Amino acid sequence: MDLALFDLDNTLLNGDSDHAWGQFLADEGLVDAAEHTRRNNAFWEQYKDGTIDFDAYLRFALATIAGKTDAELEGLHRRFMLAKIDAMITPGAVELVKRHADDLSAIVTATNTFVTRPIARRLGVEMLIGSEAEKIDGRYTGAPTGVMCFREGKIQRVEAWLAETGKTIESFRRSWFYSDSFNDLPLLQRVTHPVVVSPDTRLRAVARERGWPILEAL
Repeated sequence: MDLALFDLDNTLLNGDSDHAWGQFLADEGLVDAAEHTRRNNAFWEQYKDGTIDFDAYLRFALATIAGKTDAELEGLHRRFMLAKIDAMITPGAVELVKRHADDLSAIVTATNTFVTRPIARRLGVEMLIGSEAEKIDGRYTGAPTGVMCFREGKIQRVEAWLAETGKTIESFRRSWFYSDSFNDLPLLQRVTHPVVVSPDTRLRAVARERGWPILEAL
């Protein structure tokens, strides 16, 4: 068995689920649309240019579910999937996941698991590794918890998961990681088969220099 790791946003999805969640809340009138959109867009630009304070971003994103339980948010999440996510899932992404059906697979995403858990289920990937939202007595606090699944944090989170079965990334003869973002360079460098998907400008340059496969779209 080999190891297959997938980034989610702009890799398996034709779009960014975290940014789309903010847009959805604004569309639904659940936040101050102008201010939330301004901050959401600003964080998105900072993510793309590599200057984002990811803890600050998580606190901004998670503030929208503070005080709520999963049961209370279930209906809202269903509407979000219909309004924003379903159109982002391409046949090529579904086929890529199926191609690794016999491998140990996981989605490894910086986006919090509240937003991404139903998406992983829709894509048929059982293991989801993402940034975690704190809960106390079943209610979200609006704060992140644990190691953020971002940059080097993705390696830490993957290794912690594999350690539960006594393995490391290097335990696998072949390992894949698919990603679009330069922010994922640390984990891309740890696998035997890094593959970039519709990469940003900086990651495209690295991929060309190192001869990594480049998929223009899924």
